[in-house]
Amino acid sequence: QVQLIESGGGLVQTGGSLRLSCAASGRTSGLYTMAWFRQAPGKEREFVALLSWRDGRTSYAGPVKDRFTISRDITKITVYLQMNTLKPEDTAVYYCAARDGREDDYWGQGTQVTVSS
Repeated sequence: QVQLIESGGGLVQTGGSLRLSCAASGRTSGLYTMAWFRQAPGKEREFVALLSWRDGRTSYAGPVKDRFTISRDITKITVYLQMNTLKPEDTAVYYCAARDGREDDYWGQGTQVTVSS
């Protein structure tokens, strides 16, 4: 089992920045990927960014590319999502997710990000 604890959400104005954190604990030796998803009111959960825990490679959804950056601290077993130039359409609950080598998926409890216009 892997436990994920997110933090860093909040209210920010358009054009502002926030950094989300996701700390992993438990059976972390088998981590394969860590990712961020988001879910806006009335919409389905969507992919935001992914990081390969083994080699650090990253990928992003089109709407956030060049504005968001996913990174990690291996010593803290923590992944971050730096969000810049935020837009009202970025408003959502952001979820951290992890997948291990057995392809079991784990989710955090979510953190609210609200961007005011």
